[in-house]
Amino acid sequence: MSDVTVRQLAKDVGIAEERLLTQLKEAGVNKNSADDPISVSEKAQLLGYLRESHGKKDGESASGGPRKITLKRKTVSELQQPAAGGRGPGGRGAVRGAGKTVSVEVRRKRTYVKRGSASENEKTLQDAEEARKALEEQARKREQIAAEDQARREAEEAMRLAELEKVREEENKRLAEEARLREEEEKQRRAEQEARQQQEQGLKKPESEESPTAVKSTPKEEAPAVVETEAAPAVAAVAEERPAKRASQKKETRASAGRGRKASDDGDSRKKLHVSADKRGRRKGKAGRGKTGASQGDSQHGFVKPTAPVVREVVVPDTITAAELASQMSIKAAAVIKELMKMGMMVTINQPLDHDTATLVVEELGHVPVTKQDDSIEAQVMSSLDEVQGELVHRAPVVTIMGHVDHGKTSLLDYIRSTRVAAGEAGGITQHIGAYHVETDHGMVSFLDTPGHAAFSAMRARGAQVTDIVVLVVAADDGVKPQTIEAIQHSKAAGVPLIIAVNKMDKPEANPDRVKQELSQHEVIPEDWGGDTQFIEVSAKTGAGIDALLDAILLQAEVLELTAVKEGPARGIVVESSLDKGRGPVATILVQSGNLKKGDMLVCGQEFGRVRALLDENRQPIDSAGPSIPVEVLGLSGVPNAGDEVIAVADERKARELASVRQETNRDNRLAAQKAAKLDEFFSKMTEGDVGVINLIIKADVQGSVEALRESLLKLSTDEVKVKVVASAVGGINETDINLAATSDAFVIGFNVRADAAARRAAEDRGLDIRYYSIIYEVIDDVKKALSGLLSPEVREEIIGLAEVRDVFRSSKLGAIAGCMVVEGMVKRNNPIRVLRDNVVIYEGVLESLRRLKDDVMEVKAGTECGIGVKNYNDVKPGDQIEVFERTEIARQL
Repeated sequence: MSDVTVRQLAKDVGIAEERLLTQLKEAGVNKNSADDPISVSEKAQLLGYLRESHGKKDGESASGGPRKITLKRKTVSELQQPAAGGRGPGGRGAVRGAGKTVSVEVRRKRTYVKRGSASENEKTLQDAEEARKALEEQARKREQIAAEDQARREAEEAMRLAELEKVREEENKRLAEEARLREEEEKQRRAEQEARQQQEQGLKKPESEESPTAVKSTPKEEAPAVVETEAAPAVAAVAEERPAKRASQKKETRASAGRGRKASDDGDSRKKLHVSADKRGRRKGKAGRGKTGASQGDSQHGFVKPTAPVVREVVVPDTITAAELASQMSIKAAAVIKELMKMGMMVTINQPLDHDTATLVVEELGHVPVTKQDDSIEAQVMSSLDEVQGELVHRAPVVTIMGHVDHGKTSLLDYIRSTRVAAGEAGGITQHIGAYHVETDHGMVSFLDTPGHAAFSAMRARGAQVTDIVVLVVAADDGVKPQTIEAIQHSKAAGVPLIIAVNKMDKPEANPDRVKQELSQHEVIPEDWGGDTQFIEVSAKTGAGIDALLDAILLQAEVLELTAVKEGPARGIVVESSLDKGRGPVATILVQSGNLKKGDMLVCGQEFGRVRALLDENRQPIDSAGPSIPVEVLGLSGVPNAGDEVIAVADERKARELASVRQETNRDNRLAAQKAAKLDEFFSKMTEGDVGVINLIIKADVQGSVEALRESLLKLSTDEVKVKVVASAVGGINETDINLAATSDAFVIGFNVRADAAARRAAEDRGLDIRYYSIIYEVIDDVKKALSGLLSPEVREEIIGLAEVRDVFRSSKLGAIAGCMVVEGMVKRNNPIRVLRDNVVIYEGVLESLRRLKDDVMEVKAGTECGIGVKNYNDVKPGDQIEVFERTEIARQL
């Protein structure tokens, strides 16, 4: 602060000058008059004196106490604790038995006090040391708790594993015992069968002896009786032993069932049910009494009953239909749709779901979602390309020319190329993105020329993303414009260095300092101002400064040290694409690495094909193109989207499969977006009511123009009127477009394309109008006018007269007739009126009759008496006012 006089200080402080002089003298500052200056040190001396006179010391606050600063900090950490009695990994307990999370919140509070004495400072340090020790003790306890929890979890896990091993051993013993019992039972069954056969043979012998024709048995034939006699005690022993074995088998079955239930409680998710041994014995006994030779084999029941829901791992890709999701979870699709309806989504069985929605449904239904690993054909192709390595060599820089419309971008490039491209553009403005490479004395440079019109924002963004250096052209006589600022934003977002070309320096009104000043407001600082951006003054008309611009470009390229793999599979990006009637789909590709040759198999986004021809920017055929070279490619299956990545693959089958997968993915995403759009549109119609809509079908010559037209026209939509693009594509207008336009009640817009003969005949038959354009802002203006026609007109009311009711007369034909005096303006017949009583509207209607004396008149001017009949209203009273007004409709515009 500079020195002031005593008078100024007294005025600022608000005290008398004499009092201030007195205080200065008491403080030891000698000032004789009010005009003497006071320095900063003298002010400080006066302030110290005044503080001491009021009983305050240095370092004390206004309240007399020490100044304090309190800092509060809070930290939150988490401890994972397992739930007690966790269940095994096989059942639901594996999910619910997971440990719970305990949040530990530590709050710290420190107070710093500014004190004067050393004892107080020592006390503060002691408090801080105690706080530090408390925090360390708290951290140690937290670590101890965590260690104890870890040890407890490990002990519980070891106990659980030991218990599971014990249960497994008991189960093995039980199965071995059952196998032994089955073997013994099989031996008993065979012994019974042999005894029964011997008994039957013994019974046949007496029958043969009683027969008169029986032959006496030999001593050998008496053997069966002896065997039967010896086998009888064995049968009796077996019969006595069977009930005991059945009882033991029942007891063993109950024990095994108990062990099975225990194993299930410990985490087993399934329990085997076995048929008891006594029931098997009864079944076999019945079979034994039946037909001889029937199958007597032992059969074990194979049914397994689950005791807990089965948790499955469901692979969830980026998009999946409701039916496929239900199939992976082994449930009906209705269950998935029901769950989605609970979430507020109305879907069909074949509707694709996005990854997040499908994951949420799987979790709600109790299963585990697993993200699909990227093992598709695309990953295989990309990995094979990454494996191919080559020698890095120096490559030419790719330079994008950007700037506002009509600032001379194309003219500057024309001078460098010595061509006349700008003269061939419609309306004198660039509406396509062009790619050229130029051999200069300083080396080769590839240029991308972008449009400057506001509608081509996507083209400028695409140019900034594929380039190495951006040359921003600014007219010296026009300065910074909206598209100039947008170009700066695109280049900064892409991380590309800028070179400013100040064009039109040949004009007398050129002012380069103004350009520097305006660009500095957007953080573009020239080098001579201490910045890092090169400013080159050029003239596209005279050629001045062109060599300096090329030197600046190549200098920046040397700083960037641009390299690429020259040999190997080519990779690049689609700069522009179009559909030529004679040549088919044509794509302008900027090769970024590798070597693109004629006959290579390419994949461009969703399209693929073998390169039938390579053409340079002059439409001359070439055999190959290396890094940083733009070429036109013929032979693709369709028109790719501008900005798509281009890769060369060795196998046609892989190329076809990769393009097919991308088309399917794009189709699913498009269907999902359409479903969401239709639902949103349905709700918006419910809330907004009727909205005027213009349907459009856009056909253009190149993909970039289609994007620009679609985005620019959709931005014209408002809450009352909307633009809906039914279809947009590259190529001429055909009969299919006309049929679609007739079905959807749409307008057909042809941008630099024409309709064929069949389409023209179909349009004439259906009465459709096809609009042809070559300049983009003409399309935007016409659509804006059409939207303005859909806007509801603005209705304005204008009061044209006011009459005061003096008396009311009754008529048998017309009812109540108000005798009035016109006090303002003019009263016209058949105009809308309002009846006012105490300046409050009590009725609004139409003036039915207007009379002057006995004659019907059309209008009555101010200062004249008249009789007024109000239609369908007879409650007019003296003192009321009748207001006559007119409604005027005014057309609205966007």
